[in-house]
Amino acid sequence: MDETKRLFSNRQLFQLLWPLIIEQLLNVLVGMIDVVMVASLGEAAVSGVSLVDSINQLVIQILAALTAGGTVVCSRFIGMKNNKKASESAGQLVFITVTGALAVAILFILSGKNLLSVIFGQVENSVMDNAYIYFIITSLSFPFLALYNSGAALFRSVGNSKISMRVSILMNGLNIIGNAICIFGLHMRVSGVAIPTLISRMVAAILIFYLLEKRNNEIRINGIESLKPDKKILSQILSIGIPAGIESGMFHFGKLILQSLVSTLGTASIAGYAVAYNLVMFLYLPGNALGLGLTTVVGQCIGAGEPKQAKQYTNRFIMLDYAFLLALTMVLGIFNRTWIGLYNLSDQASLLASGLIISHCIAMIVWPIAFLLPHSLRAANDAKFTMIIAIVSMWVFRVLLAYFYIKVMRQNVLYIWYAMYADWLFRAIVFFIRYRKYTHRISNQLARSRLE
Repeated sequence: MDETKRLFSNRQLFQLLWPLIIEQLLNVLVGMIDVVMVASLGEAAVSGVSLVDSINQLVIQILAALTAGGTVVCSRFIGMKNNKKASESAGQLVFITVTGALAVAILFILSGKNLLSVIFGQVENSVMDNAYIYFIITSLSFPFLALYNSGAALFRSVGNSKISMRVSILMNGLNIIGNAICIFGLHMRVSGVAIPTLISRMVAAILIFYLLEKRNNEIRINGIESLKPDKKILSQILSIGIPAGIESGMFHFGKLILQSLVSTLGTASIAGYAVAYNLVMFLYLPGNALGLGLTTVVGQCIGAGEPKQAKQYTNRFIMLDYAFLLALTMVLGIFNRTWIGLYNLSDQASLLASGLIISHCIAMIVWPIAFLLPHSLRAANDAKFTMIIAIVSMWVFRVLLAYFYIKVMRQNVLYIWYAMYADWLFRAIVFFIRYRKYTHRISNQLARSRLE
């Protein structure tokens, strides 16, 4: 790539990516610390929180998909040097995400224990009681989380990921301190984890909205009037956000079904699965950060009419993820018993967690192709294709195969993740084939859009 014609220098990429990696690291660390603190309350508390978190992750990932749609649209306008349209898109993104999150929060609060009973009806009463408390309180935080995520995505779309990182540091710091005070100082049990989450997200949402209104921003929210619905811009955001949201929603709904399947295997399996999942999140950390950055980079490349650069940057990001994974899988795999020991699990739960972690470290060899490539494809207007493949792969491999292993073959919780690895492999093969024709397809799309 000619250095003089590159849209992003190595310095610009570094400035974009390192705050994203720190932000993702904070999110994972806070999740890990939360589970460690809850573990001091017993396996019933760990199980209850982990079950609800599987629901919360469904909501969070759908919101993330919608914000990705907004990021792509804003990034394209930035690539076109049209800051006015980018700012208008910012207002529409905030409107759609906060409105949607508020509706979900109201639904969850009204449904309460009935919804939990439908999904996790077979769990022990002590697990359900903890889950219900955590469920109601964390549901209240969804609108604030939506506002924070939207603001963070907008700052990333212009390459300014430092702001979202700083707000994330404040939010997660408040969360950790609040957890310690509420659990160990005030002895509030599970509510001592949920209430600090709510408060920290409220503070982050207020702060990032204030920052979005500053006049010197490349993208800014011009007060409440900028949140008035604009059908044209909303349709652009939703044309990417809806397929990505359906994909992400179905993906995590499938994971929720699998969590329900895990809940039938007993408290030791639930706890071991929860701890293993909590620890392997470190393996996703660089890929998730790189995916956020890749959305911005590819979006601006497409807006500037540079599909070849989009593909070149995609290749660099994938190779960078493999470099991170080489180090992380070795540390997590070799010392897995040490990390598991932090959670105060029973011997049975610890053994299950260890098996899950080791298998996961090996399977990560296909993860970057399966999950980084779709970020680039979506940013290049290929969201429908990634949605279809992801949904088919999820239900055929991850869900049906897992049920076959558990219900027919009567295997243990490890086989749920073996089904997941089959899902990853299928995605990687299909997305790689699609990606080989990437530049030619995007060039044709750009030519058509210019004619229109």
